[in-house]
Amino acid sequence: IVQTALDAFGQVDIVVNNAGILRDKSFHNMTDDLITPVIDVHLKGAFYVTLPAWKLFREQKSGAVINTSSNSGLLGNFGQANYGAAKMGLVGFTRVLAAEGAKHGIRANAIAPVAKTRMTEDLLGPMADQLDPKLVTPVVIYLAHESCPASGQVYSAAGGTIAKFFVGLTQGSSRGADITPESVRDDWDQINDEQDYVVPGSPGEEFGKLLKNWGVA
Repeated sequence: IVQTALDAFGQVDIVVNNAGILRDKSFHNMTDDLITPVIDVHLKGAFYVTLPAWKLFREQKSGAVINTSSNSGLLGNFGQANYGAAKMGLVGFTRVLAAEGAKHGIRANAIAPVAKTRMTEDLLGPMADQLDPKLVTPVVIYLAHESCPASGQVYSAAGGTIAKFFVGLTQGSSRGADITPESVRDDWDQINDEQDYVVPGSPGEEFGKLLKNWGVA
């Protein structure tokens, strides 16, 4: 695919990983022939298309990757353990590419679209006509453009509405060496309290919060 683009245009600047299939089944009925193809197409497909382009991006010190994730991975959806796992895997893939690509001028983002396609039109019911995939296109174009500052982010795109998904971390509780199963139980409300949450941008930022909790930072 990448070589075909090179032959046709002489340069590759953007990769959009959008290939997808569905093999829905409740988890207790899931079999390998339902798991492997979904992981292969969504997750491994993104790896193998992006990798040759990535080498070019590093050489030219620029490039953009847009991966198609899903709210089924971010939020979970009944009957889609295979699909949800693959789509959430693409979020991790995106975050790592953003971290590794930063010093080379490469950006990576993901979208979580809701749109009428051959895969979804029977599932969307009366909403389908409002979810034209053309309404997702503008955010993909902007994410691909060199003027877009975002990298490592995930954006919901549905019917002309664009919003940012993010991972938040509560303030939690910190008992250090005194933590016990009972203290976890007793602190459960505090652990789950979403007031004053933070949004760490990297494992290092999360570790910084831990150091602060321990009184080190």
